[in-house]
Amino acid sequence: MQEIDPQETTRAYAFRMWMDAPMPMVTFFKTLDVSRLRRLSRRHHLKFNMLMGYCIGRAASGIREFYMLPVNRKLMRYDALAVNTIVADRRGEVSSCDIPFSDDLEAFNADYLRLTAQVRESCTNHDSTDRMVIGTSALARYGIDGAVGMYSGVFNNPFLIWGRYERRLLRTTLRVSFQFHHTQMDGAHAARFLEALQREIDTLRIDR
Repeated sequence: MQEIDPQETTRAYAFRMWMDAPMPMVTFFKTLDVSRLRRLSRRHHLKFNMLMGYCIGRAASGIREFYMLPVNRKLMRYDALAVNTIVADRRGEVSSCDIPFSDDLEAFNADYLRLTAQVRESCTNHDSTDRMVIGTSALARYGIDGAVGMYSGVFNNPFLIWGRYERRLLRTTLRVSFQFHHTQMDGAHAARFLEALQREIDTLRIDR
């Protein structure tokens, strides 16, 4: 993580316009076709939400704006990404777990299983401070049409929320919301990310 001068980046105008805005967050909604992800999850006995996290990391890694984030009124640049997931711990409460993103699916899955198990047992958050973290929250038991995240002014990280996927004949869909800080990216970047996410889902291959 390194502080950078906003004026020397493509985010200079956005930093001036949105850094002091009382509500700088923007939320997009999109319905994804996750038919392939569901089939791969069942066929290879992999967690659906892990595969979602992997595809999110893949899609984000190709967009440079994801490597910058406003933190404490400074613009920071990161060298790597992490994908956060919310874990139901053994107390019956929830804890937060940051999974370092790796382009290697086997490595990402191993970290996902190891770290979520650690958080579940310890009831302690696992935070990554040296990576730009993409937040996620899966309400897999519930059918929701969308969600707008709370802006606390503390965490400016991009965040995705989804509920239960819907099965209709040969197609499975999932509604997701994507919240992002306008200083970090514009609407076009966010839309491009969501399109890239659908492509990653559609083209995901698992060699086992």
